[in-house]
Parts: sequence; C-alpha cells; structure tokens
Amino acid sequence: MLGNFSTIAEHVEAKITEKKSVFIANVFPITDEEDAMRKLNEIKKKERDARHNVFAYRIANGSERYSDDGEPNGTAGMPILSILRGENLQNVLVVVTRYFGGILLGTGGLMHAYSDATKLAIADAKKKEMVLHSQYEVKMNYELYQTIEYYCRTNNIKIVNSVFLDVVVLEIVVEKENEDNFVKKIEELSNRTANINVVNSGFYA
Repeated sequence: MLGNFSTIAEHVEAKITEKKSVFIANVFPITDEEDAMRKLNEIKKKERDARHNVFAYRIANGSERYSDDGEPNGTAGMPILSILRGENLQNVLVVVTRYFGGILLGTGGLMHAYSDATKLAIADAKKKEMVLHSQYEVKMNYELYQTIEYYCRTNNIKIVNSVFLDVVVLEIVVEKENEDNFVKKIEELSNRTANINVVNSGFYA
C-alpha cells in the first residue's frame, strides 16, 4: 500500500548562468505521467529555441522517468532524479532548459549546473505532506447530526459534503491510520444506528 509522501504546492522557477550557458529550472506539482508529459510539452513549446529541455519526475505510484535530451548520458536527467529522490519528493516534475552559451562545460560541469539549477528551484518551493485518507459515507437520523458533526469538528476530521434528505448523509475523510478508531466512535455515538461505508481513498494535504 502506498504511504504518505512529500510534494510541492505550486510551480516554481529558478535560473542560473554557467560559462554563458543559461539553465532555467521549472518545478511542477503533477498528478500522474500524463500530467507530467503535458507540462513538459508546454515548456518545450515555450522554450522552443533552447538547445535542451532535460527532465525528471517521480510519481507516488512508484513510477520514475528521466531524459538527458541530447546531453551526454548521465550528465543531466539522472542528477535531477537523484535530487528528487534525496529530497523524498513525489508527484513532482523538474524540467531544466539549457540555452547553450558557446562554451563546453564537460561532464562534471554539466552535472553541477543541472543539479544547481534544480536545487535552487526546489529550495524556493513550498513543500506539503500528502497523507492517505479514506472517504466515508455516513448516513444517520437527524437527531445524531449535531453530535457527529461536533465530534468531527473537534477532532480535525473533515466533512467534505453534507446532504439533508429523509436522513443526513455526510461525506467524511479520515486519515487511513485513524479510520478504525473513527468507525468505532461513530458506532458508539450512534448506538450502531448510523450506516457507515467506505467509498474511496486518496491523498490530502
């Protein structure tokens, strides 16, 4: 089962110059491989005059990918991926664009430049923890609503939707590690009259 992970909150950009070559690092939060490719293509379109658009990404499902995009093997994409691993960041794409300045940097110089641009951007990024939650649908009689709503509110349990029909239907998200206690408490508060069902799971900040 997938565990909790760190990601970034929003897109950040950083730029460095190394021997007249300009390296522009763009770091994006992403949801999946398709999202990564879409953002990469946006950068390629924006920076179409650049010599290289190197990238690496990590997805919380375990997928990883990188490309040197024409740079010598191992000098660009892999150093970026290594930084993402070292920072334990997932659901993150890094694209580093290089505008060649006419001076060769050598393999060591390239590795340092791509790494430095990536590190600078990540240092400016706001990090956030993504925690695995279960989403429950809880159906109850009206007289139980205030009691259960109060319990959720005072225990930092999120009610994401409330529907008032012939009964009250609450959509509630609970941290995965706390769901057993949650179910037991709802059963206790409702004297086992509430209908409790898991409908989904996902990551929430």
